[in-house]
Amino acid sequence: MSRALVVRSADDPAIADYLRLTDAEWRRSVEPGLGLFVAEGDKVIRRAVAAGYPVRSVLCAPRWVEPMADLLEPLDAPVYIANDAVLKDITGFDVHRGALAAMGRLPLPSIADLAAPSRRLLVLEGVVDPTNVGAAIRSAAALGFEGVVLDPRCADPLYRRAVKVSMGAVFTVPHARATRWPADLAALRDHGFVLWALTPADNAVDLEQIAADPPERVALLVGTEGPGLSRHALAAADAQVRIPMHAGVDSLNVAAAAAVACYALRPRTAPEGGDSMA
Repeated sequence: MSRALVVRSADDPAIADYLRLTDAEWRRSVEPGLGLFVAEGDKVIRRAVAAGYPVRSVLCAPRWVEPMADLLEPLDAPVYIANDAVLKDITGFDVHRGALAAMGRLPLPSIADLAAPSRRLLVLEGVVDPTNVGAAIRSAAALGFEGVVLDPRCADPLYRRAVKVSMGAVFTVPHARATRWPADLAALRDHGFVLWALTPADNAVDLEQIAADPPERVALLVGTEGPGLSRHALAAADAQVRIPMHAGVDSLNVAAAAAVACYALRPRTAPEGGDSMA
């Protein structure tokens, strides 16, 4: 571990990576361009390191230095230590989890590279809330989906809140970003995927019914809160499916709907040479 450095002020230029963490719009505009993201909390930082993301630096309260010593000692990166008051001045919030790490990003796979080895993919359109993106990716990871495709408008999965909500699942489930929407969905068809669009429309097929005998490869399209999937995405799908609702409820939160649908479509058998993900 590089020598631990005490930070006494938010004006210290060494901790610029951690400034304005509560300013979501600003962070989303600068983090990808700088090739960084911020992981929060001991468990999430460990999962990011285990997934191969390089550590730029760590910022933590003094009480976390000893519990994280096994992680910090091998690092070839600076470790900044600040008391709780200075941490709040730097980040804009009370850092209850005690530790933050500025991490370098890894290159994203193409949609074709993501599709080639996969049988189940989750496709998100227009999900701009990072909390919903993180929750949906966590469900995808838990239920055997091998990857996530994001349209150009979706929130950054590596934004701090998305990472936190996903409990680090964003590091283990690869994601690809579409640049031409929905034209990029053709790459999924090229790899044998059937596209199913999740919608509350009355004329959609009952998810439980269609999931009883699913195709070998399914890409599940899920849209944003309120409007749902665009007409272009719906037109690109091979079928429209719905989760039956009761008691006058017309739809679920997008993250909840993704979880239900991922469970219904989870792979029941392991891919050749792999472990069961059911």
